[in-house]
Amino acid sequence: MSQWEKLTKMPSAFTQQLHDLYEKEALPMDVRHYLSAWIESQPWQRAAADYDLALVLFQGLLENLDIQYSRFLQEESFLMQHNIRRYKQNFQRYQEDPCILAGNICWFLEKEKAILQTADLAEQVQSLQVEQGGFVSSTQQDLDRRTASLKNEVQCMEHTVACLEEQQDEFDFKYQTYCMEAVASKAEKDKFQILINKVNECRQNTLVGLNKLLTNAKALTTLVKKELAQWQRRQQKACLGAPDSVCLDQLEKWFTCVAECLFQVRGFLCKLEELVGKVTYENDPVKAQKPLLQGKTEEILTDLLMSSLVVEVQPSMPQGKGPLVLRTGLQFSVKTRLLVKFPELNRSMKVVTSMDCEAPQIKGYRHFNLLGTVTKALTMAESQSGGMAAEFRHLTLKEQKSGGGGKGANDLSLSVTEELHIIYFDTLFELKGVAVKLQASSLPVVIISNSSQQQSAWASVLWFNTLSLDTKDILFFANPPAATWQQFGQMLSWQFVSAAQRGLNDDQLEMIAQKLFDKQESYDVCSVPWAKFSKEKSPDTFWVWFDGIVVMVKSYLEDLWRDGLIMGFVSKGKERTLLKKKQGGTFLIRFSESVVGGVTFSWVETITGDPKVKTIQPFTKSDLSQIPFHEIIRNFLILEDENVPENPLLYLYPDTPRDQAFGKYYADKTGNDSPYLKYIKTRLVFVSKGNTLEAVPLMLTDVPHDQHPQPMNGEGGGAAGASGDCLETHLDLHVDPVLDPMLYDSAANSGEDVMYSSSPFVDSEPLDASLLAPAL
Repeated sequence: MSQWEKLTKMPSAFTQQLHDLYEKEALPMDVRHYLSAWIESQPWQRAAADYDLALVLFQGLLENLDIQYSRFLQEESFLMQHNIRRYKQNFQRYQEDPCILAGNICWFLEKEKAILQTADLAEQVQSLQVEQGGFVSSTQQDLDRRTASLKNEVQCMEHTVACLEEQQDEFDFKYQTYCMEAVASKAEKDKFQILINKVNECRQNTLVGLNKLLTNAKALTTLVKKELAQWQRRQQKACLGAPDSVCLDQLEKWFTCVAECLFQVRGFLCKLEELVGKVTYENDPVKAQKPLLQGKTEEILTDLLMSSLVVEVQPSMPQGKGPLVLRTGLQFSVKTRLLVKFPELNRSMKVVTSMDCEAPQIKGYRHFNLLGTVTKALTMAESQSGGMAAEFRHLTLKEQKSGGGGKGANDLSLSVTEELHIIYFDTLFELKGVAVKLQASSLPVVIISNSSQQQSAWASVLWFNTLSLDTKDILFFANPPAATWQQFGQMLSWQFVSAAQRGLNDDQLEMIAQKLFDKQESYDVCSVPWAKFSKEKSPDTFWVWFDGIVVMVKSYLEDLWRDGLIMGFVSKGKERTLLKKKQGGTFLIRFSESVVGGVTFSWVETITGDPKVKTIQPFTKSDLSQIPFHEIIRNFLILEDENVPENPLLYLYPDTPRDQAFGKYYADKTGNDSPYLKYIKTRLVFVSKGNTLEAVPLMLTDVPHDQHPQPMNGEGGGAAGASGDCLETHLDLHVDPVLDPMLYDSAANSGEDVMYSSSPFVDSEPLDASLLAPAL
């Protein structure tokens, strides 16, 4: 099933996200729908950096639009003919720089994956809650029960007020009749006293009921606001990649219910005032208690309304690293929502945006102007569920040229990526005599001026939203707290959940913990300071190293990581321990500890004597952009003496046959028909000669067609026909050492047999032994 088909079959709760995505003009939903198969089969990510390829894809897009236009012409679909012609005209603006179009389409495809991921995770969470009776579900049930009870109380009160009005009308009619008569008997006066006593009792009961109703409404308002605070915390974590639900529909239902009930209470109080105007008497309870009830109602309603405007979608750029990182001069979008839904307010409430209403007096602190459409109306058209929303799609930031800080500014100094800024949203709620000013604010954003600052800015976003519950603490980085290992490890895992839908397991987290804190019995008491995470003087900080891996996985290894084929974070010492216990040809895939954005594999050989573990130099973006990693695994060859070259990678740890693990990813064509021959015209082959290992080119035609891709198993899992001498790396070769970005280095690879190539796959150029390097 294609990605687009999966999106169209999502539950209705998530299709709104898809509609919101395609409200952007860069890629119309019609084009995405009718060209879905073609769009998903093109290398847009590579085209975004390759002008010639982007131009080919641009021409292909226009040709496909022409085909669709002809189809609608035959079907006499006038509207679609018009739309397709308009879309083609709009795409013409990318003719001068088709790489922008390729980047835009790539961004849309990535956002689609994120929506699918959210839907899948929500389904898993829901299943888990059904199985385990989750706490969140019980909380929602409790709020549903309380709101239903409040609505029932309001209905009962409506009946009570109606009965009071009937009793008073009866008394009033009889009293007016009595006044018209000249003489009234004592018996008639007694009847009037009974009637007025009943009216008084009914008024007292009504006031008691209203007081109880308001007490319950206040308690429910407190619970709903507490649930809103939890939603805001979930939104903070979701911005970092956590699989938390941030749907507002349920909160909107609770907010609206309480608000409607409170407006009805105001109506009841107005009715009581009207009745008192017709009939009153000494010690009338309504006169004494109504002002207190009126004040209590206004207080609860105002409290509820002031929390009802929220930022539903935090500020983000179309092609940013993540939300909350904005760049001057580039457009970003943000969406607000009103959680009390009154249809009569549709399009009548204007939301106005502003920057840094409470900017600190800090030396060098920058100030920005918001440009674009800064005022929008709350409308039900902005939300598929009919909620009141306003989405700002074309905002930009421009730095003010005024001096930083000014007089009175303190000496506190923050780097550009430690500066936090807040965007505010203001509106006025006016309905049925109630007027309340509302304000919402975004989570703190980091504002950069060039793309080289994105990585550091995202580190600041991660740190703040992992540790801070005060979402307006813009001086957080003046004295940033340390993260406990539990907080830190969870945040790291979320990066992989966001990138490839699979987090880090306990073993992978333990390896990272060992690198940061050395071997400990428990890491619960350990903490990571901000400086060690992202501010060390070394250019390769922990964050640079870790983020390089995340970017590589998202760009090139997403499927392999999601399917659990990459062990990833494993120390060299543990790697050797694991492999030496397995049969020959067993291999595992791990991330390089010293090459930023590097991935490598190691395997064990058990030809004679002790098992030997061998490792290839890490592959990086330059390699993986030319050939998928699973094809590297598939095509890796070693030549022992004069034997047929063989692939030493036979079993993915612990014991899965290589082709069983990776087969579903293989290209259909092999050998001379391989689609990767344009990048790789020779296979990398290591030839063993005594105690040295030489790299030589081996043309595909030099190997029989039925042998070159196939592993041959001999006794003990070794290569059939291999010589008794173990392959050794020539240790006289040397390159400058690369510093490990981690705090503690591992000396566990001493004695490890390692073979390397600086670029395992090259175009036609022979590799000589000078390209071999010692361990990285």
